[in-house]
Amino acid sequence: MQEIAGPDMPRKPPIIDHFALFWGLLLGLLLVIRPVTPCPMSCQCIEKSGMTVVQCVSRSLEKIPTDLPRDTVVLLLASNHITHIPNYAFKELHYLQELDLSNNNIETVDVGAFQGVSDSLLVLDLSNNHIQSVPKEAFSRLRAKISLSNNPWHCECTLQEVLRELRLDPETVNDVICYTAVQEEYAGKPVIQVLDSGINFCNFHHKTTDIAMFVTMFGWFTMVIAYVIYYVRHNQEDARRHLEYLKSLPSSSQISKDFDTISTVL
Repeated sequence: MQEIAGPDMPRKPPIIDHFALFWGLLLGLLLVIRPVTPCPMSCQCIEKSGMTVVQCVSRSLEKIPTDLPRDTVVLLLASNHITHIPNYAFKELHYLQELDLSNNNIETVDVGAFQGVSDSLLVLDLSNNHIQSVPKEAFSRLRAKISLSNNPWHCECTLQEVLRELRLDPETVNDVICYTAVQEEYAGKPVIQVLDSGINFCNFHHKTTDIAMFVTMFGWFTMVIAYVIYYVRHNQEDARRHLEYLKSLPSSSQISKDFDTISTVL
């Protein structure tokens, strides 16, 4: 006989409800959990307002750490001895918003240095380094506010094209100085001031290239002319020597007279 539940008897939830609840909770956990990597030994990792701040300031680092937590939002690498930003240095840091590389010894920045963080990065500080130039593609697609002050910049066409695409920090833009320039009269002046005055380093670059090409062609032409002159003079000298040799030979009449004399004697 089937038991009929009375109004006061609790009904047991179907087994399927338990499975639905379990998988719902598991899915929710998977959505909120982000991949986490242990903090590098040379750094200090801090959870702040739900963000992971990796503090590696003044740790005598010579290279950018490769074992950074993947959920890093703020990365502070200031005041170290880093000299180079290699390709894909931050490619695993998909949540990175602020990157401070100021007060290092950075000289070179590879073309793909910021690949992987171009969409997330909001602040980039490269001030007080030893950077003279960067590849035009190094900062492509970056939307971050960038500080490039107090570097020994060489003002030429590539730098002009790079700066044209960047969102420079307005508070430090006047400290981006032409340490050297393709036109010496602009050395020591703020880059933004030079560019705002209408100077186009790319035009100067094209003129310099044209002059270099002309000098090269003139050099080749001079070498060809010199070779032709040498060749003609060398052939003239050989011809003169050959002529003198022919003149030194006895003539046919003299040989005939000598032969007749010998015959008479015999």
